[in-house]
Amino acid sequence: MHVYSGKSVYGGIAIGKAFILKKNEGAVRRQRITDIDNEINKLNKAVDKAKEDLDELYKKALIEVGEQNAMIFDIHKMMLEDQDFCESVYEIIRSEKANAEYAVDRTALKFSEMFSQMDDEYMKERAADARDVTNRLLKILQGVKNKIIQMEEPFILVADDLVPSETLQLDKSKVLAFVTRKGSTNSHTAILARMMNIPALTGVDFDESCDGAFAVVDGFNGTFIVEPTKKILEDMKNKQDVQIKKQKLQKE
Repeated sequence: MHVYSGKSVYGGIAIGKAFILKKNEGAVRRQRITDIDNEINKLNKAVDKAKEDLDELYKKALIEVGEQNAMIFDIHKMMLEDQDFCESVYEIIRSEKANAEYAVDRTALKFSEMFSQMDDEYMKERAADARDVTNRLLKILQGVKNKIIQMEEPFILVADDLVPSETLQLDKSKVLAFVTRKGSTNSHTAILARMMNIPALTGVDFDESCDGAFAVVDGFNGTFIVEPTKKILEDMKNKQDVQIKKQKLQKE
């Protein structure tokens, strides 16, 4: 048995097999281009496609988590329209004769670092939003489709980090809970998790051995228990039963 501690994003008990999401996001290579106008045109088309995707996510969020939380994806769309962001990307393409992917990646890093260094906690969390937006744009430019997590059995999702768009697209009927190494309780991802009623922990320094292991997420106490003892498992099942009964009474 191994017990990991973290910060609770949303309370609740989840019991099942853990699955580590491996994103395999490789480094973006710099390539020298000869046709600047063509590269900017390619970028603009990718931005338009990203906006269309965000409009679809907004509609999905509107139904599942309400208008206030759906605004997260409007904020993402605004980032794509931000003059400073766009000009930074264009300038790298023009001055360095670099490919659009490299220009976007460089600009994303700059903006993420800028947000991360701010004193205001809300603004710090916008670093994750900047990564979400630019990763979407990079995938479109690279012709890579977004990975949809599909599992036959319900599972506990374990990841280094989850961005808002990934969280919204989780199959609620299959995801019992999620556990992340990075992130905070104030992030947009955390807000979505609470609205979706998914037990969640962040700041959990898990290791690869938990992949495929039977585990428990205790969202009340902020613990991720891998291969729990029989006694702990019984206690957690009892705790889960009490939670389910309370939820039924609240609905009546």
